[in-house]
Amino acid sequence: MTETAIFAASDGLSLAYYIDDFTDPWKNAPMLLLLHAAMGSARRYFAWVPHLARDYRVVRLDLRGHGRSQVPPAEQKLTLDRLVLDVAELLDHLGVAQAHLVGNSAGGYLGQQLAMTRPERVRSLCLFGSTPGLKNSQAPSWIPQIQAKGLRAFLAETIRDRLPEDADPGLVNWFLDEAGRNDPAYIGKFVLLMASYDWSGEVDRIRCPTLIVMPGGETVGSIANYEPFRKLPDVEMRVYDGLPHNICDSVPDRCAADVRDFLHRRFSAPRG
Repeated sequence: MTETAIFAASDGLSLAYYIDDFTDPWKNAPMLLLLHAAMGSARRYFAWVPHLARDYRVVRLDLRGHGRSQVPPAEQKLTLDRLVLDVAELLDHLGVAQAHLVGNSAGGYLGQQLAMTRPERVRSLCLFGSTPGLKNSQAPSWIPQIQAKGLRAFLAETIRDRLPEDADPGLVNWFLDEAGRNDPAYIGKFVLLMASYDWSGEVDRIRCPTLIVMPGGETVGSIANYEPFRKLPDVEMRVYDGLPHNICDSVPDRCAADVRDFLHRRFSAPRG
């Protein structure tokens, strides 16, 4: 019931995606698209899938340069518009006019931009640890450390900025191994791009029902950076007290349950 596939973006880059569909085959189930964080991959949503794939056609995209998606040539300019276009082109490829979107951190930046620039494509938006851009953070300081120590070593040294003290050691090692598979040079380019943006003054352009989940112990920037979302016309905001940035990895069952609860309350439950 899980399908792994590749499609070609309009610039020719190969992008990988996964479909997890355990819905009733005779029903037209709504699509739920999951977009992962920088340095991540679609695999990081593994624990979410059992909670969501019975009611939704879950699609997980490996963002360009991450996971099994192709790393763009070093000389190719990376732009936010291109990253957002990848998401829209995946929807086109799947023949889906509109989807529910979940975005974790940088994946949420793409979800926000899609909701602002192509509102007809986004039925709802759930954001986890995802502020309106990464400009007001210490992210640029990561790059020289990654260059000097390597991606895995840098993340290992700063793991408490991402996962709580009591995180399962197995999860920590898996998290580091997965992140360490990414190309450091591309990750540096990706992070610096995201750190150049702040659209906090524009977020009220997001008109769809939106769930904002904030890590109470935010370690990438400040929890105050989430305040602009209160201007959204249709928004619910929740705080996970005491947790650092990577809430989608440290408490995946809680995150997925909150998405499911939000969608079931705001939209009719798919199975009635």
